[in-house]
Amino acid sequence: MKHIFTLLIAAIIFTSCGGDKKNESVDSIIASGDILKLKEKKKEIEAYQLDFANQLDLINEAISNIDTTKNLSQITTFIATEEVFNHYLELQGNVTTKQNIVITPEYNGVLTRVYVKEGQKVKKGQLLAKIDDGGMSQQLAQLQIQTSLAKTTFERQERLWNQKIGSEIQYLQAKSNYEAQLEVVNQMNSQLAKTEVRAPFSGTIDDVLTDQGSVVGAGSSQLMRIVNLKNMYIETNVPETYLSSVTKGKKVLVEFPVLGKSIEAKIRQAGDFINAANRTFKIEVAVPNNDNSVKPNLTARLKINDYSNEKSFLIPQSIISENAQGQQYIYVVENVNSNNIGVTKRVIIETGKTQEDKIEVLSGLIPNMEIVEEGARSVKEGQDVEIINQ
Repeated sequence: MKHIFTLLIAAIIFTSCGGDKKNESVDSIIASGDILKLKEKKKEIEAYQLDFANQLDLINEAISNIDTTKNLSQITTFIATEEVFNHYLELQGNVTTKQNIVITPEYNGVLTRVYVKEGQKVKKGQLLAKIDDGGMSQQLAQLQIQTSLAKTTFERQERLWNQKIGSEIQYLQAKSNYEAQLEVVNQMNSQLAKTEVRAPFSGTIDDVLTDQGSVVGAGSSQLMRIVNLKNMYIETNVPETYLSSVTKGKKVLVEFPVLGKSIEAKIRQAGDFINAANRTFKIEVAVPNNDNSVKPNLTARLKINDYSNEKSFLIPQSIISENAQGQQYIYVVENVNSNNIGVTKRVIIETGKTQEDKIEVLSGLIPNMEIVEEGARSVKEGQDVEIINQ
């Protein structure tokens, strides 16, 4: 090594001291016009150039031997550590409610009165609208008078019968006539009740669809929509492979992208029927809605925790390779020295569930292994590498 540096110094001294002489000699020879001297000087200079080239080769070789990091691949690494892994099944569903209906009449006629307006809160059983009964109320009044007479006749005949006065047939006829009248009145009351449209449950009138004075038909005309936002839930289909892990009572993280909010909920019902067409079963997730911000048909994203591992290794999926036998492997770095230079080693692993860009490693890793991240696809087994972690 000392010999190399001596040559280098000599070359520098020669260049600085002999260069001027060489230039002067060349100038004088050119001025003389002597062809023989010019050729002789050319050979002399070419000999110097060859000597310098040999010395530069020796210097480059020495630099290569001293600078061991020149041809090393640079990588980044991370340490294998055990952590809690929660896997989430991600689904999409729509918000719905069983108390969201369009009310239709049970009677044909003219809609004479509408007692509510859009946005009005109503209670169960409250009168919402009235349909013209076509004189049915007058008929009922007449029937009630006849029923009152039949009742009086029956009561008198009953008192006589109890006193052993009169015939049994007279008593039975009076009783039968009274009971028949009562049945007719009850039927008439039932028909007359159909002319009144009442709220089937407590809620809010979302929309009035038919104007007062319109002719409506039983079961066909849409009068108004009533909605109750207190009993909301999300319904969605779950693949049958999750039948044992997605069950009633499971916690669910519900995200509403439009509202920009998330809530925690639970599965309140898991279906027992698997749809043969798409191999799924239905679940219902109850949605608390104290501020009434959640509306029917709102899109929701569900994250259901279907698997957990308290001691799991998680690594990026991008660093995993596969050999000809179908085995998955990664590279780790061993024997790292003080200059952050180590040797790569291939490690066969088995993987489990994935979550976003991470994957669970079931076997092959132990704590504190230094795993190659950037550069994982370019290194080879037993290769010297330089770690450049920030």
